[in-house]
Amino acid sequence: MAQNSVKRGFFRNAVDALVAARQKQANRYVNGALLMFDDETLKAHGYNRDELMRRASVNYLF
Repeated sequence: MAQNSVKRGFFRNAVDALVAARQKQANRYVNGALLMFDDETLKAHGYNRDELMRRASVNYLF
């Protein structure tokens, strides 16, 4: 793995980390917005309030 990261370069690894962090931030935002809907609307669109609450409570390192 260390050899693979050396081949890819510092800036590519930095961009990958930035993209991953922004994706997690976007997921938290969307989960929060979905939790504002009522249970019937969530169910109609294939979501479960308990699952959204579980995903919203996940702590990330960054």
